[in-house]
Amino acid sequence: MIREWFKKNKNEQELPFFWQNYSQSFEEKLPAKISEINFVSFDTETTGFDYEEDRILSIGAVRIQNKSIEISDNFEVFLDQEKFNPETVKIHGIIQNEKFTKLSEQEALKKFLSYIQNSVLVAHHAGFDKKMINQALKRQGLPGLKNKFLDTAILYKKTRITTNLIDKNKIYSLDEIAEDYNIDLTDRHTAAGDAFITALVFMKLLGRLNKGKDTSLKDIYKI
Repeated sequence: MIREWFKKNKNEQELPFFWQNYSQSFEEKLPAKISEINFVSFDTETTGFDYEEDRILSIGAVRIQNKSIEISDNFEVFLDQEKFNPETVKIHGIIQNEKFTKLSEQEALKKFLSYIQNSVLVAHHAGFDKKMINQALKRQGLPGLKNKFLDTAILYKKTRITTNLIDKNKIYSLDEIAEDYNIDLTDRHTAAGDAFITALVFMKLLGRLNKGKDTSLKDIYKI
């Protein structure tokens, strides 16, 4: 055990300082109660859906603390476009020669890791965003994300009354859930906009899942 611990920490010391700083944040245990946990709702806009070939165009995020969305504490970066897919521009609207500031993939990841630290990450269809971030980290010679994740698509399904009339295999889009909860979709298909919409959905879901009680993260996973 001691040898494994030493080997792990020796390897970490060879990684960039920003990764070490991120990794060290997990030495602090997460609070037990949902109200005390720091959540970050995030979203990525990408050139497509191929984890190997496609690239992240932008990352948006917003913090959720004390069961409240901290609108002023938000995050948004745009990345240099090494790969361009004109077909996906119809969705995210990010063209190749936009004049706003763009960061390298490593610099964007550095800022993102600094922002999220050991937060519980919230995303809609979280598996996709997680894999895109992890693939970017892999290209930079870094390990994958250490954070716990919550998927609003899965949580929403758990709030639905299970009957024979409901398709258990249905995949709910963010648009469908937002419309069900009367959430404005004005900023849809921007990373920052989708992160905020997802945060609003998450707040609604928390209210339904814990029914007003201050439950724990374990309780949410068990539902």
